[in-house]
Amino acid sequence: MIHRTIRKQITEALDLNKVILIWGARRVGKTTLVKAIIENLPDAKYFNCELLQNKEALETTNSELLAAFLGKYKYLVFDEAQSITNIGLILKIIHDTFPDKKIIATGSSSFHLRQKSGEPLTGRSREFIMTPLSFEEVVEFEDMITAHARMENILRFGLYPEIYGKSENFAMDELENIASSYLFKDILQFENLKKPDVLYNLIRALAFQIGSEVSLNELSNKTGVHVNTVKRYIELLEQNYVIFRLHALSNNPRNEIGKSQKIYFYDCGIRNALIRNYNPLSLRNDIGQLWENFIVSERRKINFNHMRYVNSWFWRNYQKKEVDYIEEQNNTYDLFECKYNAKKKAVIPKDFEKHYKNYTFNVVHIENYWKFLTTKP
Repeated sequence: MIHRTIRKQITEALDLNKVILIWGARRVGKTTLVKAIIENLPDAKYFNCELLQNKEALETTNSELLAAFLGKYKYLVFDEAQSITNIGLILKIIHDTFPDKKIIATGSSSFHLRQKSGEPLTGRSREFIMTPLSFEEVVEFEDMITAHARMENILRFGLYPEIYGKSENFAMDELENIASSYLFKDILQFENLKKPDVLYNLIRALAFQIGSEVSLNELSNKTGVHVNTVKRYIELLEQNYVIFRLHALSNNPRNEIGKSQKIYFYDCGIRNALIRNYNPLSLRNDIGQLWENFIVSERRKINFNHMRYVNSWFWRNYQKKEVDYIEEQNNTYDLFECKYNAKKKAVIPKDFEKHYKNYTFNVVHIENYWKFLTTKP
């Protein structure tokens, strides 16, 4: 098992009087992680909430029935908790009625667990985001030389735990399985979408546009649905940790574009599965897009895993000068320009220099990327 960085933070949070909520897409390793966390705990019980017997037993607000079902276990894990109706209220009852119990709940749909249950866990929970493997976790599992040697496969097949390091044929089969059977399962199940084919067409369109600014009106024309439906589906995909949005940085200089957004995938392999392109890098015309998606998503993972609270942006002006990715904290800006080819040059746009102070500028390419994707020297 590859050690997950977030495990330490979750284990430490068990000492708090909080319900631990772990969000993440299906198949990113949530079940493996929570089972490993409770493996050596003497009074722990794991519940798969998708099993009918557990679902029926837990869908009650009767504290006596809950006490009988949960037993005397101190540590309780509710896996895929979004399957339980009113799970937020039920977790609140368990937390408040049995304060000696430590609760972990995982969910592949944060939207469902948050919205369908109202706000009963307000002030009672600690939330963690779990993603596919990070490059940093791969380096710690193997070593930098091995991880670097696998970089082309990482860009082609991604970093889902069951896929990393496997053969090309196995990786393609698994990615097809995840993309067709698991990726949209909760959206389709809980949101009762009337046009699931529209969802699939939309996410394919997004997969072709990574690294580019996204126009909701253009996506509406391509998919043949109202722009509000496009917006809604994008929100659902984001709340199920398939994609994430990056907004444009703007302090309102008249020359900047302030309402634009880019969309990236948490995993390059899933993106490639959606467009059915697993070709070697030498045969691709989208290596720049793939590289940008990889770097931006890896920075997002490292911030999640180490509980770094930063604002993330891109920057562009009307003269089409841009910065691929920016992290801002305490009015300090770290700029990242993503260039796969180390020979390609990049400079800070003069308009950015004019309007912003306190920044660093980094060109991230194939010969130095690890410096920006790991926390250890």
